[in-house]
Amino acid sequence: MPDTTTRRTHPLLLLVASLALIAMISVPANAALVLYRAILTGPSESPPNASPGTGVGQVDIDAVAHTMRVRASFSGLLGNTTASHIHTPTAVALTGTAGVATTTPTFAGFPLGVKAGTYDNTLDLTMASSYNPSYVTANGGTPAGAEAALLAGIAAGKAYLNIHSNVFGGGEIRGFLQPFDPTPTAKSSWARVKSLFH
Repeated sequence: MPDTTTRRTHPLLLLVASLALIAMISVPANAALVLYRAILTGPSESPPNASPGTGVGQVDIDAVAHTMRVRASFSGLLGNTTASHIHTPTAVALTGTAGVATTTPTFAGFPLGVKAGTYDNTLDLTMASSYNPSYVTANGGTPAGAEAALLAGIAAGKAYLNIHSNVFGGGEIRGFLQPFDPTPTAKSSWARVKSLFH
């Protein structure tokens, strides 16, 4: 005799399946975009200093377009800005010092001679002009080699954004670039949904 029992799908299970499908469909078209953020302070410098200056830097890397958008906001510096760039790779993640990887003597258009300011510029990582020439030489002699090394250093936690001033020539404030998710609530919501089944 055939089994005539009816199977009913639990409504919560249907909701979870629907949410999972929506999450997969709503993945951004440019999934290659990776965001990093750094909190810039004097005590984070090497050696640490007592600057009251603070700042926030964000780096958005688009591996498909080969671009890196650099944004920074800073204030309270003791000295006037003289340069800013990304250094990498340090020997150990989140500590130490490294040579300048990006544009020298400073990012194009970075506000100089000020104690506070903002910056927003996008670098074309396929161009040699986006890097310190010695960094290109040390990484295969091509922009492609420099790009691969820069992205590896950032991903490994061995890159920092540094703002130099006339009071602290080696850097007044800096911070190591760390992965950044601008939508933490989406993760926590999904975690709550998953927890219903444990």
